[in-house]
Amino acid sequence: MSSIDRRRFIGTGVAGGVGLAAARLGGANPSGARPEPGGREARPALPPPFDLEEATLAELQKKMQSGEESARSLVEKYVRRIEATDKQGPSIRAVIEINPDAEEIAARLDDERKARGARGPLHGIPVLIKDNIGTADRMTTTAGSLALEGSIPPRDAFVARKLREAGAVILGKANLSEWANFRSTHSSSGWSGRGGQAKNPYALDRNPSGSSAGTGGAVAASCAAVGVGTETDGSIVSPSNNCGLVGVKPTIGLVSRAGIIPIAHSQDTAGPMARTVTDAAILLGAMVGADPDDRVTSAAASRGRRDYTTFLDPNALRGARIGVPRQACFGMSVHGDRVAEGAIAVLRSLGAVIVDPAELPSPSKVSDSEFEVLLCEFKADIAAYLASLGPKAPARTLADLIAFNDAHRDREMPYFGQEIFLRAEKAVPLSDPKYKAALANDLHWTRTLGIDAVMKAHRLDAFVAPTAGPASLTDLVNGDYGPGGCSTIPAVAGYPHVTVPAGHAFGLPVGLSFFGAAFTEGKLLGYAFAFEQATKHRRAPRFLPTVEL
Repeated sequence: MSSIDRRRFIGTGVAGGVGLAAARLGGANPSGARPEPGGREARPALPPPFDLEEATLAELQKKMQSGEESARSLVEKYVRRIEATDKQGPSIRAVIEINPDAEEIAARLDDERKARGARGPLHGIPVLIKDNIGTADRMTTTAGSLALEGSIPPRDAFVARKLREAGAVILGKANLSEWANFRSTHSSSGWSGRGGQAKNPYALDRNPSGSSAGTGGAVAASCAAVGVGTETDGSIVSPSNNCGLVGVKPTIGLVSRAGIIPIAHSQDTAGPMARTVTDAAILLGAMVGADPDDRVTSAAASRGRRDYTTFLDPNALRGARIGVPRQACFGMSVHGDRVAEGAIAVLRSLGAVIVDPAELPSPSKVSDSEFEVLLCEFKADIAAYLASLGPKAPARTLADLIAFNDAHRDREMPYFGQEIFLRAEKAVPLSDPKYKAALANDLHWTRTLGIDAVMKAHRLDAFVAPTAGPASLTDLVNGDYGPGGCSTIPAVAGYPHVTVPAGHAFGLPVGLSFFGAAFTEGKLLGYAFAFEQATKHRRAPRFLPTVEL
C-alpha cells in the first residue's frame, strides 16, 4: 500500500492521534551511509560505470545469443552492480538478499540455451522480486520484518514459479516498506527492519515511495534487468512514478496471489516494474495464468494474454477515446498536473480523442470503506499465510507479530509504531455485515458508478491522469507526506493501471497513468508504448545527494 493512501486515512479518525516512536532516533542509521564526524552524512560516492546500464531485455538476449555475454556473466555483473550501488557508493539499500544459487541456475540455463535454444525473452535474465513473494530456496521471504527472519515457505509463489519456467534467474529479493506499508500510519516508505531505508537513486534524500520501493530503486539503478513489485493501492505505480519506471498493476485475477505475503485479497496483486514498456509487457506475459491455489485467476485462462507485446503499436492511440478525470485525479501536485497537461497534448497529437473532463467519483467516497476492508482482510489473510508456512512458522497470528514488534522495539520500531496492526487485530471477521457493507461500498463507487459507468457513458477506451507528483523527502521523524496520486479508484475496483515516464520536475521523474476496465492491460500497454515512443522521457538516475535547483 502506498504512503499517500495510508496518510489519507489519518484525518478520518481511523488512525489519527497515534504517537510516533520516531522521536527516538537512537536506532540503526536508516540510510546505511557512514556519517561524518559531527553527525553530518558524507556526500555519497557514485558507482563505477556499468556497461549494462539501461540495457533492455532484447539487448541482453542479443548479447547472450552472440556469445558476448552468458546468463552467468549477467548474474556476475548485476551482483557487482548491486555491491557497488546498493551496498557501497550511494548505498540505495534497495536489495535485501542475493540468491546464493543464482550463478548455478544461470549456468544451467546457459547449457540449456546451447543444447536446445532459449525458452523465450526471459531466458537467462536476472530478475529481482519483492521480499513478500515466496521462494522455496535458500532465500527467505519476510516482508522486510525481523519477525519472519529465516522463514522459507514450503513452495514457490506461483509468480516465482512462472518466472523460473520462463527461464528467468531470480537474482534476489528487493527491499520494501515493511509489511507492504501496512503496519503504521506514520511510516517512511521503503523502510524495513531487515533492509533499512531505501533511497531514491535520482536524489538520495528523496523517497522511492510505495511498498515496492526497493524494486523501484533497484530497477531504476540497473541493479537488475526488470523487477516484480506488488500493489494493494499505489505500491507499484507510485514507486514507478518516483523512480522513472513503467509499472503495471494488473486486474485482480490476472496474476496469482498464492504464496505472496498479503494485505488484502480483494486488492492485492503482483506486477512488473521495468525501464521500458516492452520489457514490462514481456514480464507481465510470463506472470499470468490460472492457478488452482487462487480461484480468482480462473478468468485469466480465458481473458489473460501470454504475449502482451502484440499490443505495442506506435499508432495505438489513433482514434482511442481517452477520458480525463480532473476532479478525482488532478490538483494534488502542480508539477504532476503540468507534466500531465503536456502529455495530454502529446496524446492528442498522436490521434487520441480526448474527452475532457470525464469525471470519476472522488476517492473520498471509499476512504473509510477501503481501509475497513483492508483491516478485515489483512487479519484473516495474514493468519492464512502464516498457517501455510507449516509447523515451523515463526509466528501464527497477527497477535504474535504485534508481540514480536513490542519485544524487539529497538530494532523494529525505532521510528514509527504499529497502529495499523493494532487496528487490524480488532477488525471484524469477513462474515460480519460491517465488512460486507464496506466491500459493497467500494465496488459501488469504483466500478458500478465509477470506471464502468463513466467509460460506458463517454464510450471511453481508458482514462489518463498524472500518476503522482515528484518524490518527496524521506522523513523518518514525521513519516511520509507529499502529493497524492491516482491509484485508489483502479486499485479498489481491482482494475488495471499502467504508468509510464512522462517528464521531470527538478530532475525528479513524473509518470503518466493509463487505467480502465478489467482485463484491458494490453490496450493500456499499447497506449503507454505509443506515448513512450513519441516522447522517450526515461532518463537514467545520477545518484545526486539532493535535487538540483
